[in-house]
Amino acid sequence: MSVEAICSTLTKLERMHKSLLELAFKKTEIIKSGNIEALDQMLKDEQAHVAAIDKLEQQRQIQVTDYLEAKGFASTDKMTVADVIEAAEQQTEKDTLSSVRNRLMLIIEDLRKQNDLNQKLVFQSLQFVNLTLDTLRPRPEQMNYSGSEVRGTNTVAKKSYFDSQA
Repeated sequence: MSVEAICSTLTKLERMHKSLLELAFKKTEIIKSGNIEALDQMLKDEQAHVAAIDKLEQQRQIQVTDYLEAKGFASTDKMTVADVIEAAEQQTEKDTLSSVRNRLMLIIEDLRKQNDLNQKLVFQSLQFVNLTLDTLRPRPEQMNYSGSEVRGTNTVAKKSYFDSQA
């Protein structure tokens, strides 16, 4: 396995994450507009991107493991690109890997921030919906048997329509 193959996979991951970041920005606007149908479609698009990223990530893990094992490193569960950078013999390989890795990490950090913003916007929207429902829905403890609100304790004797002595 060569460093070029790992760089190629990292570049593909970078492109997919950029595309996912663009979707996250669009998702922010959709959340702000409250378009549920567009949000549903956006979630489907995001799921497709995440599935493609997962496949590329598995490919990257295999490539990194193969490269490091070929260099004589003991196989572990968490072999990373940083390990490949340390194991690379030529400085140009190290520089190329470091550059691609850093760009990918920056995009992932931007994506994380945008997703946090989207999550907060969705949570805020849900709070608004719940507040609206609470104001429209009567509270059970404020209802009497006739369905009208109880406005406090009434000390005046109420007229009864049922004559218990008859």
